[in-house]
Amino acid sequence: MSGTGQDRLKARRSLRAGVESYDYYALDAVREAGIGDISRLPYSMKVLLENLLRHEDGRTVTVADIEACAAWLETRSSTHEIAFHPARTLLQDFTGVPAVVDLAAMRQAMADLGGDPQKINPLATVDLVIDHSVMVDSHGSGTAFAANVDREFERNRERYSFLHWGSKAFSNFCVVPPGTGICHQVNLEYLARTVWTRDDGGRTLAYPDTLVGTDSHTTMINGLSVLGWGVGGIEAEAAMLGQPISMLLPEVIGFRFEGTPREGTTATDIVLTVTQMLRARGVVGKFVEFHGPGLDELTLADRATVANMAPEYGATCGFFPIDAETCAYLRLTGRDEGSIALVEAYARAQGLWRDADTPDPEFTDTLTLDLGTVEPSLAGPKRPQDKVVLSGAADAFASALAELGGSDRSRPAAGTDFAVEDGHVVIAAITSCTNTSNPSVMVAAGLVARKARALGLKVKPWVKTSLAPGSQVVSDYLAAAGLQEDLDALGFNLVGYGCTTCIGNSGPLPEPVADAIDDGDLVVGAVLSGNRNFEGRVHAQVRANYLASPPLVVAYAIAGSLKADIVNEPLGEAADGAPVYLRDIWPSNREIADTLAAALTPDMFRARYENVSEGPAAWRAISSTPSETFDWQDSSTYVRHPTFFEDMTPEPAPMEDIEGARAIAMLGDSVTTDHICQPAASLGRARRATICSNARCGRRHSTPTVLGAAITRS
Repeated sequence: MSGTGQDRLKARRSLRAGVESYDYYALDAVREAGIGDISRLPYSMKVLLENLLRHEDGRTVTVADIEACAAWLETRSSTHEIAFHPARTLLQDFTGVPAVVDLAAMRQAMADLGGDPQKINPLATVDLVIDHSVMVDSHGSGTAFAANVDREFERNRERYSFLHWGSKAFSNFCVVPPGTGICHQVNLEYLARTVWTRDDGGRTLAYPDTLVGTDSHTTMINGLSVLGWGVGGIEAEAAMLGQPISMLLPEVIGFRFEGTPREGTTATDIVLTVTQMLRARGVVGKFVEFHGPGLDELTLADRATVANMAPEYGATCGFFPIDAETCAYLRLTGRDEGSIALVEAYARAQGLWRDADTPDPEFTDTLTLDLGTVEPSLAGPKRPQDKVVLSGAADAFASALAELGGSDRSRPAAGTDFAVEDGHVVIAAITSCTNTSNPSVMVAAGLVARKARALGLKVKPWVKTSLAPGSQVVSDYLAAAGLQEDLDALGFNLVGYGCTTCIGNSGPLPEPVADAIDDGDLVVGAVLSGNRNFEGRVHAQVRANYLASPPLVVAYAIAGSLKADIVNEPLGEAADGAPVYLRDIWPSNREIADTLAAALTPDMFRARYENVSEGPAAWRAISSTPSETFDWQDSSTYVRHPTFFEDMTPEPAPMEDIEGARAIAMLGDSVTTDHICQPAASLGRARRATICSNARCGRRHSTPTVLGAAITRS
């Protein structure tokens, strides 16, 4: 066929949603053109097919690409490469800065060559959320938040000034200021639309909301039926400049949920179980799509919790289809009724709507989980897929402790009346996009704190506690329920809005605790509601790190030790001396639901996001001169003009061979980029030694700390 296939396919059609009319590219056109029956394609594959259909131009996307996607059901895998055009790009402040620097450098080059700098702008929508810079320097007091914000702006003023300039200089580019929340939670609660729109030839064109981001946990948005995943900086820059991302048509692993969660389990327990199952199956480079009757038992926030940890279970993404719960969440978070009507109308017209009567798609392979079999769990001590059921956690840690080189050692903490021991929990952090986006587990943590406080329980003095919500809305509903006061009483005061402990921004341990750990070479632990627990990531002095739900974080802060069997042994004593067990302070599912129903409203989301670009007073006070090009400072050690734009000419320079390149590091098993170059972590106190991560070695080596991560040499 010469030219493009648009005339043959006649795919562009119209639909009505509420009182508005929209154009869209109909998937039915593929069937009507005789290309294939795509009704049983996985929903995620239908999103890719629509993307190809809309961008088919005979060059970057061809009819052959559409045919290959439609024929996927024949083999349920493919080696066919396609060009995927995401609707938008999501950046966070560390990994996003290089992209903005490149935009600024391109503007400078355009000006130097006598062109118009205003022509350099992102072509696709770009949102940059400043969320990875707050560190838990101060904790456990009502002044912690203000103190940490002051330090954040002190440390990052130059970078923030640059981003402040970019927010004014570029079009199609929005900066969400610091102190708003974690990029993935802001994306879920505000930025995402599920169905995107743009003006096209005087008509409003509707199409699936898709994105790529410069953070691996971009996948969380798949819980809202938005196909997206994390990519490297080069791919993200290409996407924001309108270039497609090359990818193979993926295998799609179906994950079927059945049954109903048992009393006392949380979305965190579910995702740790899912992670373990999918890691065992092997899903690297594949899509995972969730289906089955059990979806009706999961709230949208539960689904987002599961989708968030796609990097941990190894998949490109974990996709949930559009259904009534999707629309209910959009309504809960204050989206306008017109956009919600469009989501439902579009999904139904495109065969993207799922309900109890919808046949399951066909998948490459399928796993099944009965939600009623999920038990309260943790994962650790250093891999997110290493699930441990709570009832066996103490025994599991005893085995892990020996492997980590610990036993029953202790050291007095100078100037205190306590000693630090092997197995002590020294960090208990409610943090990370995984769980702070989920109101049910955050309210559960508050209720555990309330009941513990009422009985006179306290957090052990060697535990550094922190609460870093993923958005300001979390503070609103915790306050409305009266739960923030209870969390404060146990030391879980607000420390900031952003990604903290999960990326190594846990801040320093109190000196007496830190010195005791070093003096005794102690194996101590952290319990956090995060998604990453690789050794050395949370804190350089903490060898055992366990992922857990927010209410379990509170419980372990009270117990104070990973050796404690918190299921069968008392957490502590009440004011009258009576033993208090975890079951005595654990809220029921009904109690959590009733608290949420009374405390959480759409108005909270509308109020918090109405003027989201304004930011706190410290952001508004930043001085950045409005200009088309950035005022590069030769004295800067952070924001520098890239050398590859120097002496640029209108004609490209000839390509030269790279000679003499060599590897800069050889690393053991399970060492990832998170260990090597996590950009948000700080240089910390390196511990003395670690068991080599190479399973074939087993020796202990000196362990330098690079950006807060332990790099082991063998």
